[in-house]
Amino acid sequence: MEKNNNNQINIELPEDIADGEYSNLAIITHSNQEFILDFVRLTPGTPKAKVKSRIILTPQHAKRFMRALADNVRKYEQANGEIQEQETPNIPFQFGGPTTKA
Repeated sequence: MEKNNNNQINIELPEDIADGEYSNLAIITHSNQEFILDFVRLTPGTPKAKVKSRIILTPQHAKRFMRALADNVRKYEQANGEIQEQETPNIPFQFGGPTTKA
C-alpha cells in the first residue's frame, strides 16, 4: 500500500487475488482483541468443508466493516429489490458424509 500526495491510498490488487474465493458460509468468532471471519465453501459430495479465507479484524475495524456492509446491502436492495432469506439455512450437518438409515 502506498500513499500519494492527495491523501489517497493507492491499493494494488494482485492478479492471483483478483479472482476472489467463493464462500457460502461465514463463521465469525471473537476475543477481546479481535474478530475472526472464516469464509467457508460447502460443496455437495465432499466429506468436509474448507476454510477458503480467514480475515482478522480489530473490534473498531469490525464495526466499520459491519456499517459498510449494511450500507452496501441497502444500496443493492434499492437497485435490485429486497434480498430474500430462508428462515433456516439449508446446511446439512452430515454434509457429504454418511447418512443414517432407519
